[in-house]
Amino acid sequence: MDSSDDSSQERAAEIVFFDLETTVPNRAGQRFWVLEFGAIVVCPRKLVELESYSTLIRPGDLSAVALRSGRSDGITREVVAGAPGFEEVADQIFSILNGRVWAGHNIQRFDCVRIKEAFAEIGRAAPVPVGMIDSLGVLTEKFGRRAGNMKMATLATYFGLGQQKHRSLDDVRMNLEVLKHCATVLFLESSLPSVLSGKWHDSTTITTRSRSNGKLMCREESSRKSPTTSLGYQRAVPYARGGLGKVSSFPFSLLKNLHGYLSMPLTNNKSKQMTERVKNLLCKAREKPALNNILKHSHSLLR
Repeated sequence: MDSSDDSSQERAAEIVFFDLETTVPNRAGQRFWVLEFGAIVVCPRKLVELESYSTLIRPGDLSAVALRSGRSDGITREVVAGAPGFEEVADQIFSILNGRVWAGHNIQRFDCVRIKEAFAEIGRAAPVPVGMIDSLGVLTEKFGRRAGNMKMATLATYFGLGQQKHRSLDDVRMNLEVLKHCATVLFLESSLPSVLSGKWHDSTTITTRSRSNGKLMCREESSRKSPTTSLGYQRAVPYARGGLGKVSSFPFSLLKNLHGYLSMPLTNNKSKQMTERVKNLLCKAREKPALNNILKHSHSLLR
């Protein structure tokens, strides 16, 4: 086997995550213009970044680009006015994409289509992948919609990776980090299926309900963060939530008694007596600061 065959096999075993930033048509008849291309080549065995490439691209119609962007680091007409046209960067884009596994978020329906259009416009054959991983489809099927919708920004927020910048190179690196986090969660769930799979999100000993959005969150989740990673994102570190105090001092016996009262059958002659017992129990509970947040959800039981 000669060196060229070895090189081809090596490329085929590498994954290239890529992303495009484009104009967004706002009326019928308008087209998409590619404004930025960004890609990283990743070794699938170690998930390390082997190389990267990004470039702004001047569209054929500058008037299609907004003069100002709603994002602080967004792409404006002035930013791309001096950038190279697609035909000037086509060789580099072809080189990094062709013969590799393509990966990205929603690339099958969007980015791949735009790449083919851009190469067709300059009369060149488009690069061809040896395989494709669309993280939108993969995560929807394997991870589910536990994080909400499957947009990259939503998934990044769910894992505490920061805000999506909507710049190509930043977004592909965030895409890889999201996949790592999802894979880790799925691995842990498969390791302890009886504990972590299925309804583990509903376990009262593990989770509590967030007051901000009503979604179940890990009880020990905190806003404290680990030091910034080399990619510029931050990861949540599980520390005890201050509002609950120390877990070791949490009055679970009080909650156990409350649960016992609430589980009693409500007969006509005992309902008033049970109500008084619950009221007395809640009065004692008010002396426990750790239960302040729970008490407000218990008022409905006394109505």
